[in-house]
Amino acid sequence: MTLLKQSVFFGVTLSLLAYGLGIWLQRRFRLAVFNPLLISVAVTIAVLLAAHIDYDTYYNGAKYLSYLLTPATVCLAVPLYEQLPLLRQNWKAILAGVLAGVLVSLAGVLALSALFGLDHAEYVTLLPKSITTAIGMGISEQLGGYVTITVAVIIITGIFGNVTAATVCRLARITDPIAKGVAIGASAHALGTARAMQMGQTEGAMSSLSLAVTGLLTVAGASVFAHFL
Repeated sequence: MTLLKQSVFFGVTLSLLAYGLGIWLQRRFRLAVFNPLLISVAVTIAVLLAAHIDYDTYYNGAKYLSYLLTPATVCLAVPLYEQLPLLRQNWKAILAGVLAGVLVSLAGVLALSALFGLDHAEYVTLLPKSITTAIGMGISEQLGGYVTITVAVIIITGIFGNVTAATVCRLARITDPIAKGVAIGASAHALGTARAMQMGQTEGAMSSLSLAVTGLLTVAGASVFAHFL
């Protein structure tokens, strides 16, 4: 156990093995609940608790995976570039869909915060729930929220969107690939976009565009909504 704690590769090895287990379970049982991201998070937490390993020890190795986040995000521009003609033809509908997603997200947080009697700090902590972690952390800190809780909420939102995206689209009878991509990107940021890319190239391209525009609009929208409670 001491060897594991001292190994610089412990965090990255555990993360990759947990994600690999999630992929195997998903292929084996074909159920949405066996989402690789969800499984990897659950397995990692269980191992750390069972072995009494603190987060800092785990992160010493896992941080190397974080370095790949930026280039992976930049790569989202590739399918978007390939779908530029489609974007030009439907830019009004895409912009309207993203704007609607941002307003619904912010208004939903406002309504639920008022309903459950949250104070201002708790309220602004939840406002950036549907955008990427890097932008959400900055918004939460600037508005006086609890940054660590914001990160947790963003991750939970993304995992939930990743797991339920296909089911929600099917139940809502959303069949247009552009509509699917815009909805997923505006509500479940990068984790949702990963699922959109599995659904199709157009869905992935529209989702990557949607998450970028959603982040920018949320920066402005959250600053305004922060004064409502």
